[in-house]
Amino acid sequence: MIIFPIVIILSAVLYVYYKVAILRSKDRLTQAYFNAKSRICLGVFVAFFGINSYLLFQDRVTLFVAIVFLILGMMQLLRGFKESKHYRNEWKKLNHG
Repeated sequence: MIIFPIVIILSAVLYVYYKVAILRSKDRLTQAYFNAKSRICLGVFVAFFGINSYLLFQDRVTLFVAIVFLILGMMQLLRGFKESKHYRNEWKKLNHG
């Protein structure tokens, strides 16, 4: 299962990229949008890390930890999607109408 480590590494890199982009941006709306995108990457990272750890070890304790990571990752992912959609719509309102 090589796909899980690839997704984990890619989401961690994108998380760091968006956090650095927040520091480089001066606009508060853009910072909030990048923060929402970084939250999505963090959610993917945590969820896939939990799944990958369960697939590697497959014992009861790892199952409970993986379930907690999956729940926390999905919460971050959903909140990130909602915030991203909201800030994208706000940006469109400000710049196009």
